[in-house]
Amino acid sequence: MKKYNVIVIFSRNIDKTLMCKRTKEPYMGMYNLVGGKIEKENDGLNEAYRELVEETNIKKDDVELIHFMNLTYVKWNKEIEVYYGILKKEVTLIEEVNKLEWVDVNDNFFDMTKYAGEGNIGHIIEEIKIDLLK
Repeated sequence: MKKYNVIVIFSRNIDKTLMCKRTKEPYMGMYNLVGGKIEKENDGLNEAYRELVEETNIKKDDVELIHFMNLTYVKWNKEIEVYYGILKKEVTLIEEVNKLEWVDVNDNFFDMTKYAGEGNIGHIIEEIKIDLLK
């Protein structure tokens, strides 16, 4: 099974979430979560931290990631591991390929003209918000 991760990073006061603006297909020009391919089998959390550092410069001591859920696409033999974390301190973002932007946490992440993933970003963020309110 092909494995990928996506990482939802919230600002310290949880009013913004970090998005990247895709520079290539799929979803060129749209906002997406940071993440990528899981290169080492059964090492999801470390792979999430690796992707986070590569794409944003956010390090393990800046945020504690929580493995929140998996999305499995049986027909396509694909699984996406979803992680989230709240920044512990201010960070200096360094972009790898895609432009990074902070987006208001109450934006409509289900807007498929603006956000990648056919509504998955909206679903993921809404589920995390429910978890954070508990």
